[in-house]
Amino acid sequence: MPKNTSAAAHLRRLLELLAAGAPAEDFGAVATEARRSGAGADDLAEIEQATQAALRVHSALRQHQRREAELTALFDTAGDLAALRDLDAVLRSIVRRARMLLGTDTAYLTLPDEEAGDTFMRVTDGSVSVLFQNLRLQLGEGLGGLVAQTARPYATPDYRTDERFHHTHSIDAGVLDEGLVAILGVPLLLGSGSGGKVIGALFAADRTPRTFSPDEVALLCSLANHAAIAIDTAKAMTDARVALAELAEANAVIRERSAAMQRAEESHDRLSDLVLRGGDVADVAAAVADLLRGDVTVFDAGGWPLTETARGADPAGGSAAHDATGDDGGGGPAQAGAAAAVVRAAEDSRATAHAVLHDGRWVCAALAGQEMLGSLVLSGRPDLDGPDRRLFERSSVVTSLLLLLRRSVAETENRVRGDLVTDLLTAPDRDPAGLVARGRNLGVDLNRPHLVLVASTEADVRERLAGAAVQYLFGTGSVSAEHAGTVMLVPAGGATPGGAARAAAEQLTHLVGAPVTVAGAGPAAGPRALADAHAEAARCVQALHVLGRRGAGGSAGELGFLGVLLGKDHDVDGFVTATLGPLLEYDERRGTQLVRTLAAYFGCGGSLTRAKEELHVHINTVVQRLDRIQAILGPGWNSPEHALELQLALRLRLLSLS
Repeated sequence: MPKNTSAAAHLRRLLELLAAGAPAEDFGAVATEARRSGAGADDLAEIEQATQAALRVHSALRQHQRREAELTALFDTAGDLAALRDLDAVLRSIVRRARMLLGTDTAYLTLPDEEAGDTFMRVTDGSVSVLFQNLRLQLGEGLGGLVAQTARPYATPDYRTDERFHHTHSIDAGVLDEGLVAILGVPLLLGSGSGGKVIGALFAADRTPRTFSPDEVALLCSLANHAAIAIDTAKAMTDARVALAELAEANAVIRERSAAMQRAEESHDRLSDLVLRGGDVADVAAAVADLLRGDVTVFDAGGWPLTETARGADPAGGSAAHDATGDDGGGGPAQAGAAAAVVRAAEDSRATAHAVLHDGRWVCAALAGQEMLGSLVLSGRPDLDGPDRRLFERSSVVTSLLLLLRRSVAETENRVRGDLVTDLLTAPDRDPAGLVARGRNLGVDLNRPHLVLVASTEADVRERLAGAAVQYLFGTGSVSAEHAGTVMLVPAGGATPGGAARAAAEQLTHLVGAPVTVAGAGPAAGPRALADAHAEAARCVQALHVLGRRGAGGSAGELGFLGVLLGKDHDVDGFVTATLGPLLEYDERRGTQLVRTLAAYFGCGGSLTRAKEELHVHINTVVQRLDRIQAILGPGWNSPEHALELQLALRLRLLSLS
């Protein structure tokens, strides 16, 4: 009875191996295990018979799986052909499937070169030899040449010793370099019977001796037939595309010449109408962008954009995708570099009296005599022809006239607005309602929140700062005015005070040609609040100078404890939270005493011994707490500047708790 039970267990093991799809060698291990376990002769005979039956079933299942994979690959290949878009992709897919289904080390496909009179490697998969990948075969040479010559499949278990083929030095060297031994090649045939045409050959090869079965030859022939269809279809589609392209090119030339004449007439009418209707430079940019089907931006004399990029329809419809400004989103180094590039190109245009091509963009200077007022930049049209180039250059003349008009109007408005700013800063409480009314007449609502910037520079270039501020705010509806040796700017819209100050500092420094320091405050609404914001920004500018940050921008809120002293509202709680917040949160969450330890450490002059006595803990505990403080605040927490802020925050917190 135990033996029968043992035999049954081994038979069940065979079934489990079949169900799991185990490799064939695992089945033989069952009989071996039965012998080791002392199974009787009858049981062993039964187990061995069952093993043979299981191996037959296993072989049949593997064959069915292989057949299923072959059919799937053929269906997939047919699907690729039905959606043929890229011949290279389809051929690579066929070669890869040939290698996968036949389980060979490599597969490749050759095509004839009609001009050279030989065949060449078109696609390879699994190849590692550059010499092999660049082989060329004459008709009749090697296995591939014989396949192409006879239109029949050929296979060899060992190519190097097979005398059926005409061996050549170059082919044998390539095969040897790739390490190939067994090779199967089948023709790529178009048509059938005697009328079939060989247009290439498909190969599968191993680096060890191997005999290819008839089923494998038939499978590779099926894949080769699909490849032949793909090549023929692609050739027909290519010929059709070439014919259509030639026809489209001829039609495009005709349309282009007709459109050039029409655009010349249209551009004259549109630009003339713009001037007569009192259009602005942004209107000119939009009109030129539409006429020339590109992107147009108007820049000032310093290379900074005066208008947003006007996008014109491209020849294929839609809008051009180029960006003429090169803006990095924040007036940073990338934009400064782009501005310098625009200035250099505009100088080249002034020297030649024509538009110039610079880094793929057309640049034309806008001049008043020899004074550089700005420039027009056109991108998306590197092939600007004669009529369109003349239109672009005429547009710069119109732009010059409008820039002159804008500058004279802006200078007049800025003088009037400057008077308003002066009264606002010197006597904000004398007639608040009158100040608001004057501002409204000038297009500035003083009751709406505004940022306030104060700019300062060296005395020897200070006279340039007021003009640079006008140029910086040109066309934005903003206000600037000189006051007490500095310039106040009230920009329209804006981000944070510090961000607006940094952007203004960078561009004003560029325009003045010397470091310009800018501080921001606000937003503030109403005459008194605006005057207070100006006072805070002025104090912040002085602090930036004292800190050695000339040419920088910032706000009181960004200067730590100095900001608390400089700011109007003296946000003590905000300063304490910003400085000690991480330690306070850690103590509250963990029940520790890091803030108390820090206060004792500073109170004892940095002495660990005195601090541990005041805290009544071991000195190692003090060291561990200070290490934790460093992990939270960073390695520079004990630097003089940071330590001063921490001590001030600890004192202010102590006062708020008392």
